[in-house]
Amino acid sequence: MMEIKKIVEILNAKIVGCKEIEDKNVEYGFSSDLMSDVLTLREDNILLITGLANIQSIRTAELSDIKAIVLVRNKKPNEAMIQMAKESNIALILCNYSMFKTSGLLFQNGLTPIY
Repeated sequence: MMEIKKIVEILNAKIVGCKEIEDKNVEYGFSSDLMSDVLTLREDNILLITGLANIQSIRTAELSDIKAIVLVRNKKPNEAMIQMAKESNIALILCNYSMFKTSGLLFQNGLTPIY
């Protein structure tokens, strides 16, 4: 388990969207730009790591009960995406690192992969 605020610290990142959940924990990390892959997951407490900075990421997170999304590669969400994340209580974490480096840092610090 890892607190969202610890993830932000490890990644030298920043939260937009729902900042109120920074004290919540995630148990698993999953990296993908294919939202169809995310929809196949059955675990709870997942951190989604993706470069897909659009509304589809938020909608997929809602369907999968994901409460935090890391946007990698310096991707910037538009205002509609930020607003939808707030309404859905989803933290958007903005990170400058690649998906590979982001995943590696979180794994190295104890976040469990789904598989």
